[in-house]
Amino acid sequence: MPVRMHVLGAAHVVTGSSYLLEANGRRILVDCGMFQGSKTLKELNYRPFPYEPDRLHAVLLTHAHIDHSGLLPKLTKAGFHGPIHATRSTIELCAIMLPDSGHIQEMEVEQLNRRRSRGGEPPVEPIYTAEDAVACMTQFRPVDYGAWLDLGDGVKARWWNAGHILGSASIEIEVAEAGSEPVRILMSGDLGPEAKLFHPDPDGPQGLDLVVCEATYGDRDRPDTTIADRRTLLASEIRAAAQRGGPLLVPCFAVERTQEILTDLIDLMEAGTIPHAPVFVDSPLAIKATEVFRSHAGELEEGGALARLTNSPFVRFTESADQSKSLARFRGFHIIIAASGMAEAGRIRHHLKNHLWRSSTTVLFVGYQAEGTLGRILLDGAPTVTIHGDAVRVKAQIRSIDSYSGHADRAEVLDWLKARQPIRGGVALVHAEERAIAAFVPVVGAEVVTPERVVAPHLDDILEIAPGSVRLVLSATPRRIEPERARGQDWHNDSAAFLLDLKDTLDRAADDRARGVILRRLKKALEEVS
Repeated sequence: MPVRMHVLGAAHVVTGSSYLLEANGRRILVDCGMFQGSKTLKELNYRPFPYEPDRLHAVLLTHAHIDHSGLLPKLTKAGFHGPIHATRSTIELCAIMLPDSGHIQEMEVEQLNRRRSRGGEPPVEPIYTAEDAVACMTQFRPVDYGAWLDLGDGVKARWWNAGHILGSASIEIEVAEAGSEPVRILMSGDLGPEAKLFHPDPDGPQGLDLVVCEATYGDRDRPDTTIADRRTLLASEIRAAAQRGGPLLVPCFAVERTQEILTDLIDLMEAGTIPHAPVFVDSPLAIKATEVFRSHAGELEEGGALARLTNSPFVRFTESADQSKSLARFRGFHIIIAASGMAEAGRIRHHLKNHLWRSSTTVLFVGYQAEGTLGRILLDGAPTVTIHGDAVRVKAQIRSIDSYSGHADRAEVLDWLKARQPIRGGVALVHAEERAIAAFVPVVGAEVVTPERVVAPHLDDILEIAPGSVRLVLSATPRRIEPERARGQDWHNDSAAFLLDLKDTLDRAADDRARGVILRRLKKALEEVS
């Protein structure tokens, strides 16, 4: 009987990573990530899982990022009582990231419910709480890189360094069946680029039947970049922001990206390459993550630089909510680094709300921005955005440096795939948006395997894997969401944009009589379609 893999997330999108493996009677989940982006996509986080959690035998986790781990507390709360296997560093990071995620959900649902109450709508519940996340951590079990883990019934797994963040891994799974060759599968997880400050290049085994490979940057190659080149780019952006005279806001993932940015900022300020300015790290999670990194400094390349992050005279950590709010009083050039990296949640949204309308403000994105996220909407040039239910004008300078991205680019992923050859069955491309998938499929088909052996599954599709073959099976049950609805902005974004455009039109109208004409025409149009 072929091994079956259900693709439950990160299919033609870059979030929600999750794959259910059925083999020899075992049901094993690889990753259990949270969906981010449009409201249509995020709504999937609130639905029941498309499987019975109490029937799972184990979870294998590639790394701690929330789009790979963020629904684990929901999973354990829903009845999964088995082990969650991950590297020790991943467990340490999850121990701070998952409770932080639960806390953010509690706070944001509290704010949402205040708005819903004013509109006469019933309250909603968070997906899970910080307490649920703490309870979830009791089910984590540590694994070592390179050591086989017996999962029972002829199924085993081992973790390979993925070079993405501390503790990140690609996971090799082997399924032995009597009378036939074993089936060998490799889940890439997220692969790191060559110019990572703290990590070696990603590794992995050879001779596989299926490689499930991320393709986040499948449509682009970054220029060859060294750490020195990256710092030169950063210095240029900082000098320009300082000339504008206002704050520099850096939406930044609290884990690793923040530590890299801080290291570079300190070096540049100490060298006199950029003006001295206060750097506020406004993230309790980033503070805790920095301590985790410092405790693992001996295992990391350039780990010695971590000791300077918490004692630099340029860096100030703000932990409490009151300290965070007080930053709104600062004037002149200063730098605020706050989560989340795609501006989807957390304190960065408050800072954006306070400063986006000022032309002296600079917003610098330093990583990938998924479709439908506030970060992507700003990068695409939106003149107005909605934050916490309020419309905010965008007069700030919106800038981006992608050399800090934690993901390998097209050439780097391609090199990694070639190093896994021979790949006897096929390659499944995941964790990428439509444009990146469309560009990368023919490249992989020309340089790694034959074209017919490259697949790009959609949400809820199934892969059947046997020795030397992979077959894509379309979902036999109704999909949780149709492929075209999973991509980009949805009607929620369109509705918000329309309401802002309507307000602008009414504000620009000559007088109240003209405004009345506009509203009557709109009402008539609505009556015609209702």
